[in-house]
Amino acid sequence: MQISAINVYQYDMPILGKPYKMSNTVLDHFDSTIVEIITDKNVVGYGETCPVGPVYQPQHALGARAALEEMGPNLIGANPLQIQNVYHIMEGSLNGHNYAKAAIDMALWDICGKFYGARVCDLLGGAVRENIPSYYSIGICPVDEAVEIAREKQAEGYPRIQLKVGGRPLEEDIAVIRRVSEVLNPGIRLAADANRAWTTRDALMVSLACEKVQFVMEQPCNTYDEVCSIRKQVHHPIYLDENTENLGMVLKAIGDGTADGFGFKTTRLGGISVMRTVRDVCREMNKPMSCDDSWGGDIIAAACVHMGATVPPHLFEGAWLAAPYIEKNYDPENGINIVNGHIDVPKGPGLGITPDTSIWGAPAIELG
Repeated sequence: MQISAINVYQYDMPILGKPYKMSNTVLDHFDSTIVEIITDKNVVGYGETCPVGPVYQPQHALGARAALEEMGPNLIGANPLQIQNVYHIMEGSLNGHNYAKAAIDMALWDICGKFYGARVCDLLGGAVRENIPSYYSIGICPVDEAVEIAREKQAEGYPRIQLKVGGRPLEEDIAVIRRVSEVLNPGIRLAADANRAWTTRDALMVSLACEKVQFVMEQPCNTYDEVCSIRKQVHHPIYLDENTENLGMVLKAIGDGTADGFGFKTTRLGGISVMRTVRDVCREMNKPMSCDDSWGGDIIAAACVHMGATVPPHLFEGAWLAAPYIEKNYDPENGINIVNGHIDVPKGPGLGITPDTSIWGAPAIELG
């Protein structure tokens, strides 16, 4: 089998309701890049990458498409069933840009699953359950509004609530953590995600002010060194998110004792192949993890769910999906949806998604 063509689509994904607000950005839509890999055996695979705007991390939509246009010609004629070999071709074609390589990687796993008649989670070692937990992320908003959303999402069945914090007076962050924690039932986990916005001073003050509140402090500061400097002073577990840009940083964070767990993004790390490795590292080192992505539709969601289904339940923090915030599924029949705070693992081969490609319009880039 050979890759005969690659199509790259650009899709503007509107956000339902009001704009999504984080500590460093406010967005009313997201620019998603979808990859369609066509083989000479008529097996087609799909991948996707969707950065959260151009300032969340050093990744942006135009960069993804430029990277795919740079690498793509070198992939024509490669065997898509030899995922590691194709990854080596990508590495030899372009330095960095893991988020673009991730879209190719997803499509290759999709092709392999379809060719062998197996789900991606089966190829990854097998699902440990067929219904996995998600978690709900409450964007930055007034404290009373956040409390009501937390009540609502808890009632819907979400087992974990994440609060976006940072980019506003510290007193408001402290208030929202305290108030939301008061309305959560026992067993509902709470995380406060600053998305790198707090200074070390801020993180220490929040942890001290909320010393008796049980929550995870996710990516409190901008740099790894900043997080290291406060690690032994805070009263709460620290999860790393944005700082985990590659396997090396994951290994370093575990070796240094900096991270109690991780919020992993599939495309940031480079796709399903790298996520499989960090999953195994976390299992070996007994570190909790999530299987998320920054944004995206059914394709990214399916990749996160398949991986999440293979993580030992006691280490799995959930799979965050953009599904509650977007208008429609790429696959109207088998799209990924959250029901009662949980997600069913797709049943079909590969990623289990058959997208309606007409939604995306004509390809922005055609290779092969």
